[in-house]
Amino acid sequence: MNILKRTAIYFFEVMNFLIFARVVISWVARGRRNQLIDIVYQLTEPILAPFRNLQHKLGIGGMLDFSPIMALLTMNLILSFLMGL
Repeated sequence: MNILKRTAIYFFEVMNFLIFARVVISWVARGRRNQLIDIVYQLTEPILAPFRNLQHKLGIGGMLDFSPIMALLTMNLILSFLMGL
């Protein structure tokens, strides 16, 4: 496995973990006055924002944010494609 492929796989695995952590944090944490929480939000927002925009354009979800699910599914699809190379 070449270094570029391995790096991409690690990136997707870390981002999957961070998105899952963000979902859990959103259920548990009250107020975002923690540097670790801010870092998780800053790292995941560039990935989640396009899916949130797509969700609003399609009129999906209403008050529920499905962007983490959409992002995780898309990233896992890309990851399985990369692993097949």
